[in-house]
Amino acid sequence: MRPNPVKRDLREGKTALGTMVFEFATPGIARIAAAAGADLVVFDQEHSGWGIDTIRTLMATARAAQAVPLVRVPATQYHFIARPLDVGASGVMVPMVETVEQASLVVSSAKYPPQGNRGAAFGIAHDDYEADRDVVSGMRNANDEVLVIVQIETQRGIENVMEIAAVEGVDVLWVGHNDLTNSMGIPGQFDHPDYLRAVDRFLEACRDNGKAPGIMAISVEEARTQLEKGFRCVAYWGDIWLYGGALREGLASIRRA
Repeated sequence: MRPNPVKRDLREGKTALGTMVFEFATPGIARIAAAAGADLVVFDQEHSGWGIDTIRTLMATARAAQAVPLVRVPATQYHFIARPLDVGASGVMVPMVETVEQASLVVSSAKYPPQGNRGAAFGIAHDDYEADRDVVSGMRNANDEVLVIVQIETQRGIENVMEIAAVEGVDVLWVGHNDLTNSMGIPGQFDHPDYLRAVDRFLEACRDNGKAPGIMAISVEEARTQLEKGFRCVAYWGDIWLYGGALREGLASIRRA
């Protein structure tokens, strides 16, 4: 598996910035994001409807870019986690993680023995089709480089966040802010005291366990605010909204002129 500079930077206490892709399954999208300065690109399977064939093509083209390609999978199940890694993803983001058992399953599905139970297949896409390698060192290298992100986005997840953050093999805990407020009965109220207390608890769990906290930001100002709070892995919105917003603003400006 290729070196993962994002995992290395986060381990060293640095910041990683990127974006998410939901709609534009094009050969150039990862290279466009990388050229714009993204450290990472998260390709979404949870809400996009993309299957593994689409992800396979996206990973093949994304590996030509400098940005680290990650996949947000649909659910906490082995085949959803292992297959994107087999086709070339450098890591996975898993939604709705609420318990230690779920976090442990994520790690087990993403890691080869002895750290996990990921099925062995070598010389395929994640190895750049290089078959002549030592299997033991290859598995060790893959375990070292794969980035594991679990999303905390329910009230139950917040209640268990201290224990989840202590799971070895999890690299990033990620606040799913929309789903979290929905779960708490305060949809979209990101200034609500209960939500703010939940975020404080989340950040404390990350600090106490040496995990990088992550979140999506929908504006430059929000991203700066999240970084000031202590978040170190930030996705600046997604392709749909960035493209739509820029186009809307440009067309409105032309009409005004």
